[in-house]
Amino acid sequence: MIDFTEAYNTVLNSSFKMKIEKINLEQAIGRVLAENVFSDINMPPFNKSAMDGYACRSEDLENRLTQIELIPAGQTPKKIITKNTCAKIMTGAPVPEGADTVFKVEDSKILDSGEIIYMNPKPNYKFFNSKKFEGINICKLGEDIKTDDKVLSKGTLLKVQHIAVLASVGCVLPEVYCRPKVGVVATGSELVEPDMKPEKSQIRNSNGLQMVAGLHSIGAEPTYYGIATDSPEATYKKLQKARDENDIILISGGVSVGDFDFVPAMIKKLDFEILFDKVAVQPGKPVTFARKSEKICFGMPGNPVSAFVKFQLLVKPLIFKVMGVENNELKLKLPLENDYQRKKAGRLKWIPAKITKNGTVAPVIYHGSAHINGLAQADVIMSIPIDVTFLNKGDLVDVRQI
Repeated sequence: MIDFTEAYNTVLNSSFKMKIEKINLEQAIGRVLAENVFSDINMPPFNKSAMDGYACRSEDLENRLTQIELIPAGQTPKKIITKNTCAKIMTGAPVPEGADTVFKVEDSKILDSGEIIYMNPKPNYKFFNSKKFEGINICKLGEDIKTDDKVLSKGTLLKVQHIAVLASVGCVLPEVYCRPKVGVVATGSELVEPDMKPEKSQIRNSNGLQMVAGLHSIGAEPTYYGIATDSPEATYKKLQKARDENDIILISGGVSVGDFDFVPAMIKKLDFEILFDKVAVQPGKPVTFARKSEKICFGMPGNPVSAFVKFQLLVKPLIFKVMGVENNELKLKLPLENDYQRKKAGRLKWIPAKITKNGTVAPVIYHGSAHINGLAQADVIMSIPIDVTFLNKGDLVDVRQI
């Protein structure tokens, strides 16, 4: 049995990189950039009004102004602002030449003569300083991004906000890493699929779809191969097909030391090298990790919470690394809502917990590694270090979002 840090490093050191492809921008959500992306333009591409208002010279703000133009968004100004003139301007429109400030419509008043005055501060206010108003309500050319600035880095996992950035710089065919193909196999003669009603001594298979859903959520390409009954032949047949058609295999169940736990032997028969088979973590001590060239195999615990935790701690980081993600792990330290105590402290423990409205973290009601409903109430998993049996209210604990 090895500790978690050694297991984690072993998994990540076994990583490989996927090939690169170009895809349409509208399909890029959840993919990982394989290139740095640079802007082809300044943003904003011109001095842009941030308000509906009047563009003028700041030194004329105390004076009566004559409107010489109306500038809608998307239209180029036709006139130059000179002494005591202004242009009515809409949000997003280019600021006309000669103007260095825009005052809001709400701060204006149209006189009977048709002239416009700025009402805040009032004209002729003796401490008025026009210099303070230069550039007000104007988004300057290139203040957000300049031409050739790097806007996104290689290794970025593309989220909604990144799609907007790519669109703004015209990157409509980004280079991304291919998605890893992952074969999912559940083992156990006691299992039936979720659309069946279990008979006596049977349970529904939650791990298969749980792992498929987890893989979809991080951008992998899963294929579900169904349930392998507890026999060497059935297990080998499923694993062989999954190995031949995928980059990574995820197996749930059959990895402990029971009479019908055939998974480790079948992994070896498929010419994988087993790098570890037990990790000092609770839940889920029995977990098999194996490698064969650029193929990876995980043998996960059969209990659904154990399988979920191992997916979060080991499988997810590996798949992100295979896809080229850089620095995606979000680890937080939050204070405990209440005291916490446990009896056995020989392993690093991860338990489902919920973030409270007070910004603290509190364990949810949790009966053990088969209690999937407890996990469903959680926002995070929190860790209890080895040899720690008691934590005080307010102590900081490590948590990971799930």
